[in-house]
Amino acid sequence: MKKYICGAALSAALLTSSALASAAANPFSDVPADHWAYDAVAQLADDGVIEGYGDGTYRGQNEITRYEMAQMVAKAMAKEDQVNAQQKAMIDRLAAEFAEELGNLGVRVENLEQKVDNVKWEGELRYVHLSHRDENAAGATDKHSVNTLQLRLLPVATVNDHWKVRARLTGSVKLSEDQASNVALSYLYADGNYGNLRIQAGKMSHFWSYSDDGLVADSWFSGAILTYGTKTKIMVEGGRWNMGNAALNVSGKDKLGGRTASDYTANHYGIGVDHATGKLQAGVAYRHYDSDVFQFLPAYRDGAVTDKAGILSVGGKYKFTKDVALSAHYARNLEADNYNQSADVQLNYKGSNVANPGSWGMYLAYRHLGGYSTLMPTYELHRQTYKIPVAGGEYGTKGWVIGASYAPMKNTNIDMAYFHGTSLGSDHSAKTFYTRVQMFW
Repeated sequence: MKKYICGAALSAALLTSSALASAAANPFSDVPADHWAYDAVAQLADDGVIEGYGDGTYRGQNEITRYEMAQMVAKAMAKEDQVNAQQKAMIDRLAAEFAEELGNLGVRVENLEQKVDNVKWEGELRYVHLSHRDENAAGATDKHSVNTLQLRLLPVATVNDHWKVRARLTGSVKLSEDQASNVALSYLYADGNYGNLRIQAGKMSHFWSYSDDGLVADSWFSGAILTYGTKTKIMVEGGRWNMGNAALNVSGKDKLGGRTASDYTANHYGIGVDHATGKLQAGVAYRHYDSDVFQFLPAYRDGAVTDKAGILSVGGKYKFTKDVALSAHYARNLEADNYNQSADVQLNYKGSNVANPGSWGMYLAYRHLGGYSTLMPTYELHRQTYKIPVAGGEYGTKGWVIGASYAPMKNTNIDMAYFHGTSLGSDHSAKTFYTRVQMFW
């Protein structure tokens, strides 16, 4: 799940490299970005018919080759006995469109499917560098940095025609300190698909909604998620969430003594409705958390304390052309009195795609991330900043972000970002430079 960004120097290189790309009339030429097949494949991916990466996401928002499209269609055809009539018609139309490429794949694809093990492994090597500058109470500038290397291994085990088991193992190295962590289990859950119904049970990510697009809580919880629908989807989840995974600081007023957010596991439930049609995606969601941690958050309430958070979010995305899109999201914690609102407005131009070397994109965004409405943002730039001891930073940040992404080779991606804004708790200036390099397999 994440936002791809880059600095001005890299942008020039991206524009230069994109001029070298050209399409050829062969199976390796790109499917035009406005081709109807992208929407069809994205819909099948959302329905769980076509698999993407190990977490089940489909990263095909940009152009891919006819050969790559045919591979996904072939996998969908292998599941024709598991789909509904609408999905079957969509697969048949795709098969007709890419009949020649499917014919060229022919027995090779069939033989490959016969030899595939029940457990497939995918992975990612991720390097992150972050340099943060903030103004302290004396007016001087404090400097902090993050320099990490992370390994993600994503096994997917096929149980039967309806069920899979998904997991992620994560290990990291703090390069500046030459300090490695133990490999740990990030998530583990059973994933079942029955037509338009998807069932997830175990430890997994909060449901992803057009309403906030990761603005509220991009983290894992233990419980279950039910998702029903195609173009219009209803999502319901419930379970327990370790509040130590949130960007929250417990106040010294904690009369239970010496406890932190990780000592307060929250009861959690959420419901969301998403709708996608044509160029528009929109959604609304409500997420509820019940934990003693909210009683000890500084400035959470002006009056009587509460042990609850209730976050309502609404938002969406509109694609003006194949290259230009505008997204906006708003969230409010109905139980908090301060730092209880978050918003994100972002203008996107194109976007990098690891399956399409040379692809690139840029965006400009304004973000206001209230510390009590954005519990753990999907934006890694801000998520990494939360790990840095900044005066007032626990209450959130606001400001502008500009950047771009670039795929220099197949299965690789480079993101860079620059944030310029202030910390909400102190109103002191804050600047962050962010770089991420990813390699997928």
